[in-house]
Amino acid sequence: MSNKIKYAVGGLAVSAAFFAALVKHEDYRTEPYRDSGGVPTIGIGSTQYPDGRRVKMTDPPVTQAQAVELARAHVAKDEGRLKALLPGMRLSQAEYDVYTDFVYQFGADTFAKSSVRRHLIAGNHTEACRALLKYRFAAGRDCRVRQNGCWGVWTRQQWRYRKCMEANS
Repeated sequence: MSNKIKYAVGGLAVSAAFFAALVKHEDYRTEPYRDSGGVPTIGIGSTQYPDGRRVKMTDPPVTQAQAVELARAHVAKDEGRLKALLPGMRLSQAEYDVYTDFVYQFGADTFAKSSVRRHLIAGNHTEACRALLKYRFAAGRDCRVRQNGCWGVWTRQQWRYRKCMEANS
């Protein structure tokens, strides 16, 4: 699929490149840890199990295969929510991957209320890309400031912004 051609959102699915980037951004951890927002997390950035239970710091370790399955289940739910929030929308594969990654990190509820979504619905894809850079906070800390302990949130937003702009240039 081209990163420039727009497809109906309902027919898209995350790409292999999406999962490669997810592992790069989230890394893989066997033991539960607290993410930059203080949320118990395990595997490849999973904060809950497929049955909806939240990860707890006392949970047992997961294997890499289990981490991948947790991430796939999480992404499948996120994709369903994203598609429902963008009815009739057309996106490139790159945009779809970027917005699915956003929902993976910030949640579908945040995306639903976001200026990113409002710009997309209005048909302004470039402004939607720019709006990604507004989402730079974790637990009230501005992640543009390296010393705030959430630099990865900011660098990931910059990565999303670049990918999105490339798809819309």
